[in-house]
Amino acid sequence: MMTQHSTVLSQTQPSWLQTIRPIGAYKLQSLVAWGDSLLTIDSLNGYLLQVKPGSDNTTILNPHHTEEFTDATGLAVSDNTLWISRGDAVYRYVGFTGEPLPVEAKAELFTTLPYAIDGITIWKSTLYVASQKWGYIKVCNTEIDKEITRFRSPGIGPENLTVRNEELWVCDQLEQTVYCLDRATGEVQFSVLTPFACPTGLAFYPDPDRAATLYVTYAEEEAYVRDNPNIDPPYELAYRDRTLIHPLYFYHNPEERYALSNGYLIEISYVEELSPLDEMEIKDVEWRIALPSETPRQKIRSVEAIGVPFTEEIQDGQRVAVFKFPSLNSQERHLFGWKALLEVWSIKYLIKPRDVEKSPELPTDFERYLVDNDELAMDLPVIRQAAREAIGTETNLLRKMLKIRNYVYDRLSYSIKPHIDTPDVALERGTGSCGEYLGLLLALSRLNGIACRTVGRYKCPKFPDRPFVIQEPEFNHVWLEFYAPGYGWLPMESNPDDIIDNGPYPTRFFMGLSWYHTEIGKGISFQKLKFADQENQGVSIGDLSLNHIRYKILEELRPDGHTTPV
Repeated sequence: MMTQHSTVLSQTQPSWLQTIRPIGAYKLQSLVAWGDSLLTIDSLNGYLLQVKPGSDNTTILNPHHTEEFTDATGLAVSDNTLWISRGDAVYRYVGFTGEPLPVEAKAELFTTLPYAIDGITIWKSTLYVASQKWGYIKVCNTEIDKEITRFRSPGIGPENLTVRNEELWVCDQLEQTVYCLDRATGEVQFSVLTPFACPTGLAFYPDPDRAATLYVTYAEEEAYVRDNPNIDPPYELAYRDRTLIHPLYFYHNPEERYALSNGYLIEISYVEELSPLDEMEIKDVEWRIALPSETPRQKIRSVEAIGVPFTEEIQDGQRVAVFKFPSLNSQERHLFGWKALLEVWSIKYLIKPRDVEKSPELPTDFERYLVDNDELAMDLPVIRQAAREAIGTETNLLRKMLKIRNYVYDRLSYSIKPHIDTPDVALERGTGSCGEYLGLLLALSRLNGIACRTVGRYKCPKFPDRPFVIQEPEFNHVWLEFYAPGYGWLPMESNPDDIIDNGPYPTRFFMGLSWYHTEIGKGISFQKLKFADQENQGVSIGDLSLNHIRYKILEELRPDGHTTPV
């Protein structure tokens, strides 16, 4: 096993590593590095802001021109010229020096598009203009507004841009992804997921002691409980703007075809509380609970027992904690489980359809990943017909998998249910939980010869800026992995990308997972009971206990020199 190396960030680290929350800002849009500062736009107030990394000190650079910057989406600076995009147009202010714009400063119209512009950036004499509605990034000359070429947008949401040497970097709000493109061809070199939702701008900030730091702006609304003394009880649900600038750390492994981004050291505990619903007396109970997996994006630092000691076994390559009880009765009470310290990262694979055109055959022992071994209704005509409809005439493995996902998303809407129905029932009903999305995805994939397996089991609440706070997930969660011969198991979420009626759907979690996914027990049951007495085989875990799941974020990690376990 190779060593994983990471760097822990803390309050003792240099100030430029810390999150920036500009004072008085509500909706940051676009980002530019300027000297020892960052420039950004608060599009709600129309402020052009100068921000010093390492502090929240904020200066308004357009005190007399806020109306002209309201609802602006893009920002760039080149050769003492300030460029902004607003609506369908790009404007420029000549003579910008980094000082506040004088009263007499005038915006010159440079170019327009048939559609709204979401972001701009400049490299020497070349202007890049992104438009979600158009679906392209326009490349043109800054002197004569002549189009040089255009690239297809790598994602489906509003995108902003920056350039580093021969790379064009793009952040996509809906995809929650940053793409690195070849600046000459527009081809994606790799992509990484962002730790927060809704990235709205990005820029490389130079540092004399290390490689430039990639900062990303974020802007979204967050729900919170508001104290309202005029009602009883004095609490109500409200929403507020949330905007910040945070470093995006990444590591690209071109040989293994993946990239990692911001990681976190988290503590997770899974504990069962024995609390039987009925009178019972059970002899020789073996209670098996899966332990976290070791993967390219998840490293186990330590695991320890809680309440009751366990022995550890390996089942199909997965670690399992085995608790043994000579007897259990309805008067007994126990707490038992495990606590683990994990390094978790966001991961995104870049494998293209052409890469799997001449794939080797599946390993001979993969038959179990192609059959109905979990009530998938694969023998029913309605599911077999759906499997044919989903892929049509497609033969490429990756395109088939994506078409199957989109087919399921077109036909299901997300809803929580107390139990999981079989794929035929969920398909007829048109709604499903993550487990029902998963069941239908597994059935259609396996019928089309794609080996796949269940993965889960929980997601850390998505608050990476709340360290040392105990957080409890409301629900468990499952997703899947499909097997690409020659490349191995690749992750795919069950339902979170189903966010737009009838698409297009994001692909952030197609061959990708975020830092908050906890991989436990790949392809095996998360929990299982074994009894010596055959009469007790019908007893379920839900009849015997209540579970308690806790997370705690301890540190942020940077994937410098990260290598993969093998």
